Amino acid sequence: MTVVATAGHVDHGKSTLVRALTGMEPDRWEAERRRGLTLDLGYAWTTLPRSRDLAFVDVPGHRRFIGNMLSGLGPVAAVLLVVAADGGWSAQSEEHLRAAHALRLRHGVLAVTRADLADPTAALRQARERLVGTSLAGIPATSVSARTGAGLVELRELLDSCAAGMPAPPADAPVRLWIDRAFTVRGAGTVVTGTLPAGTVAAQDRLLLTPPDGSRPREVVVRGVQTLGEDVGRVEGAARVALNLRGVDLSDVGRGQALLGAERPWWRTDTSDVLLDDGVDALPAQVTVHAGTVSVPGRLRTLDGHHARLHTELPLPLVLGDRLILRDPGREGAIVGAEVLDPVAPPLRRSGAARRRAAALRGDPGEDTSGGAARDADRAPKGGTDAVATSAVTGVELGGRRVAAATADLWVGALTTLVADRAAADPLDPWLPLGTTLATLRRQVGVPDRLVLEAVAARASLVVRDDRVGPSPGSSPGPTTTSGALPGDPPGLAALLGRLADDPLDAPTRPEIEVLGVERREIATASARGALLRLPGEVLLGPDAPARALRALADLPQPWTTSAAREALGVSRRVTIALLEHLDARGHTRRDPEGTRTLLT
Repeated sequence: MTVVATAGHVDHGKSTLVRALTGMEPDRWEAERRRGLTLDLGYAWTTLPRSRDLAFVDVPGHRRFIGNMLSGLGPVAAVLLVVAADGGWSAQSEEHLRAAHALRLRHGVLAVTRADLADPTAALRQARERLVGTSLAGIPATSVSARTGAGLVELRELLDSCAAGMPAPPADAPVRLWIDRAFTVRGAGTVVTGTLPAGTVAAQDRLLLTPPDGSRPREVVVRGVQTLGEDVGRVEGAARVALNLRGVDLSDVGRGQALLGAERPWWRTDTSDVLLDDGVDALPAQVTVHAGTVSVPGRLRTLDGHHARLHTELPLPLVLGDRLILRDPGREGAIVGAEVLDPVAPPLRRSGAARRRAAALRGDPGEDTSGGAARDADRAPKGGTDAVATSAVTGVELGGRRVAAATADLWVGALTTLVADRAAADPLDPWLPLGTTLATLRRQVGVPDRLVLEAVAARASLVVRDDRVGPSPGSSPGPTTTSGALPGDPPGLAALLGRLADDPLDAPTRPEIEVLGVERREIATASARGALLRLPGEVLLGPDAPARALRALADLPQPWTTSAAREALGVSRRVTIALLEHLDARGHTRRDPEGTRTLLT
């Protein structure tokens, strides 16, 4: 299943479009239907052309209900951005786009509605221009009329392609379900709903319910599970789910609380270190913090120009890399994204501690980088944190620190990927500078210092020498790939792979793929064996495309724009965006606040 949130101005037809796509009424309240104004979150679903389930979270567009909107947008991974042909881009369009960008939503579709009332060309062009430089730049777009039905078929196809291009969430991921609705059902009791981004929930599971007042979580039992209105024994994310909870009063649960998997330790923290997208000057000290479906008052303490210590009024179940939205409660439209760098931040007691902490978060060499994320796994947290699962954690010793085995595996996997990517980019020099590698892994997965990095390298059977890290002699880092076609490949797939072997950046268009007759399962099989690189938006490249791209980008003056990259690569904007996001995710490039990018490796 794919879960998509709507976004856009209050009167641009989001609910009308959802109604036309699904045949369901997303507005739950009679007052909403009477006034034609969405006040709270609405829900609907449909089946896409390729039998894929798609669920909508319909959000309100009026500025007075921005908190409700963010509750719907926070837990999802894709967005349907709606702009009216007869209305054009508006302040609320911009605010919703800023929220999506703050959350780093990269998947979605742009729909220009009311194409029967006005020529959609100008609105479409304007909206595409506004998307440039954001995480949604380059998403597919179309015009549509919910009243006449014109364009609905194409919109459904675009939504289907968007869903197909999104990575499948891991079914074994820890459960964290942000609750967006709670109600009672006669004969069943209390039911909560939410968007499950990953993991699996089943009947009889024991979960931890975070309370609304900051006290300790309580264990609850899942009596029953529903998704898309049907009873199921279990459900895997991503999905819209409804959980019937045993022994929970309706007065004890509501929007903003979370259900957490009890099989792993969760840290609920009211003190974390964050990286602000727009710098510390973009917000006052007192802010409103949005995470998942929760909204709480918070306070920022500046560490440097972009790093800050965030104190929240209530402890939140945050993890490394979480995206937060921070708002100025006294100024409309003031939305700033933030990334959690350390959800269990260490105290700042001594003189100069804030300066040293900022340097550590930046990855400056020689600074004390010890933070909450790398503390002893078996040591009780201090300050504003508490462990919400009491099960024992198997510890692993790395560089004089004891960390959870899962954390060690995460660090090993991240380092192995970096070295493998480097080897693919330059087989003659597959070595990475230790300082750059540490900075990248600290930002990505929280590796705290050089000693730990060297221990992670040893655990990954890698070698550290001369301040560089690389593969051991005779090894071949990364997954084994089989480039080109194999004798048993269907003719269409063989032709496609031959084309990409000749030019890894020569991505075929969707019509070209259809002419070749290549099926999705054939593409998936070829991707799994490493014969092609499959990126979101059905962008298909040769496995050597990242290495080819990095060599071309290295010749550009740093930093560079997307347009400059497109010219250097000689490919379409669609392919450029997908490839650059792939390089961003693997730490080869970094997207700067101004929208430019810098080569890191």
